[in-house]
Amino acid sequence: MLKIRERHIHDIPVLEVIDEKYLNEPRPLIIFYHGWQTNKELLLTQGRRLADKGFRVVLPDGMHHGQRKVAEKSSVPSVTFFSTIQYNLIEFDVIIRYFKERQLILKDKIGVGGYSMGGMTVAGLLTQHPEIKVGASIMGTPSPVEYAASIRSVAAKRGYHVPSSLEAIHSWLPQFDLSELPEKVAGRPLLVWHGTEDEKIPYEPVEKVYQEMMTMESGKNIQFLKGENEGHLVTIELMETIADYFEEYMA
Repeated sequence: MLKIRERHIHDIPVLEVIDEKYLNEPRPLIIFYHGWQTNKELLLTQGRRLADKGFRVVLPDGMHHGQRKVAEKSSVPSVTFFSTIQYNLIEFDVIIRYFKERQLILKDKIGVGGYSMGGMTVAGLLTQHPEIKVGASIMGTPSPVEYAASIRSVAAKRGYHVPSSLEAIHSWLPQFDLSELPEKVAGRPLLVWHGTEDEKIPYEPVEKVYQEMMTMESGKNIQFLKGENEGHLVTIELMETIADYFEEYMA
């Protein structure tokens, strides 16, 4: 039977999903990140699929989301969005340290996954954390610099106020841009899925980047799955594919 525990890791609200028989035993750990304007509870179906494979699964609420949601988000395009990703990147170490100190990670097996904004988080984490063994980036671009620029451009054309300093405010993004740092994949298994009809993060630029990365030695273990005629939505079948992937490469 699966156990779902609500925790606060310092000030980060998370759900931990694990088979009861492994509750206090070291298990491979997967942190799975939700998308924009959703929350950790909406990841529970994916969390259960992964926990059924024997993983300890941690589902955090991103900053400005779920239990951490504030009444209003910034009216400046993309500010709250990229702030949430930045907090995810910062807080990864906090979550890992919590479980390491309690000796609950089996053989340093650490995986990360995420949908949309969470998929972008995964790509960013891979640029900085060689300890991650396996990743799954679903519907997320590995090119945050380019994506931020496109948001600024579209917002300006639609008449939104785009501060002249916004690009400078986002100056941290290049250090986490996997498309510009493809060597950081370092041969690790990485599952990528993207729908061809994705209306939020266009398919073609994402597919182009990953196809180029797959020709490199560092990207030899990237698996790119094309969601033919699929939009920005995760199906149960895809959730099972993700769980099977982690089972194959990290169990």
